[in-house]
Amino acid sequence: MKNKNVTYNDVSCLAVPMRLSDSELLTYIQTDINWKYVDTIKKLTGFNDNIISDWLNVSIKTFRSYRLSKNGFKQNVKEQIVLLLSLMNHGIHVFGNETEFKNWLNVSNFYFDNKTPNQFLNTITGIKFVDERLTAMEYGDNI
Repeated sequence: MKNKNVTYNDVSCLAVPMRLSDSELLTYIQTDINWKYVDTIKKLTGFNDNIISDWLNVSIKTFRSYRLSKNGFKQNVKEQIVLLLSLMNHGIHVFGNETEFKNWLNVSNFYFDNKTPNQFLNTITGIKFVDERLTAMEYGDNI
């Protein structure tokens, strides 16, 4: 299946595909991952700085300083940003729109130990787990 990018306000999710191989991910994190990527995550999810800084495992102060920084993000933060955008693309593809995907992220779910999927987005393993659940849904699992 060819990767499709989801469009939000006529802007592709910065060309991050729904599915990334490890080599593609490594290539992405070597590029200039800047605040536009984070801003896209914020627009797609509607989540505030506190939640997204928690996902990236940085303090709110550090998170906001990235907006003004010319040095850019650390490699581990870049990796999480790219994986989150890939997940957003995938989720919107599965649900058909940002609103339905955002709602799903905020509802407690049996497959997530009765937690919300967004509670798992603060680690790479958690992002991949949520993405695997989306893939399961694509192929007919009822989650």
